[in-house]
Amino acid sequence: MRKNIVAGNWKMNTTLTEGLALAKELKAALQGKDIKCDVVLGTPFTHLASVASELKSTKIGVSAQNCANKESGAYTGEISVAMIASTGAQYVILGHSERRAYYGETNAILKEKVVLALSQGLKPIFCIGEVLEEREAGKHFSVVEAQLSEALFDLSSADFSKLVIAYEPVWAIGTGKTASSDQAQEIHAHIRKTLAAKYGEAVAQNTSILYGGSCNASNAKELFANADVDGGLIGGAALAVDKFLPIIEAF
Repeated sequence: MRKNIVAGNWKMNTTLTEGLALAKELKAALQGKDIKCDVVLGTPFTHLASVASELKSTKIGVSAQNCANKESGAYTGEISVAMIASTGAQYVILGHSERRAYYGETNAILKEKVVLALSQGLKPIFCIGEVLEEREAGKHFSVVEAQLSEALFDLSSADFSKLVIAYEPVWAIGTGKTASSDQAQEIHAHIRKTLAAKYGEAVAQNTSILYGGSCNASNAKELFANADVDGGLIGGAALAVDKFLPIIEAF
């Protein structure tokens, strides 16, 4: 059976002191609870080692939010997968819509990052999703198919099975438009169908597909009740335990 996962993406928020306090607060809040999903915290690079150390004896995983597409060398300011792995982090978020939109990350670049991440034993949380113009033009299915095929479909079945997919309806983030539970299920089911066509039904059914579109305490239970929604990639609500905990408890 595939895993249910609730992953928090802190983005460019919290100082090291604030982030460590947030991780400690969440650890305390989950103490003794029977949680029905895996929990992952995507922290800034500066926090990884400290947060990973704090959460070492818990079931809470730690993720970087990006990595370089080079193994090492004269790339000032970049962070390699080996550096990330050395902190104790287990995951890395790749292909986030903000990285694609603001920093020009292409499927070709992301393909390199995924291979490097797997080489260090990191689990990529790979983000896909369409923008408003693509959704309104009815291209949402073809967009996610291209993002999957161009970045990931050269992987072996064994390597692909190590990935988590996160679908982001970019058109519904900060636009005033909202994606319904039915819309989430529809495209998640299409993503799984696309994976099955490439890697077979068994791999598709074992791949966790997270929803990354303004998931919060009020809609998490409805979203997670869908057959093909296996959790969420959570933004703003992950920055406060009282908002993040109800999403974790929605399973």
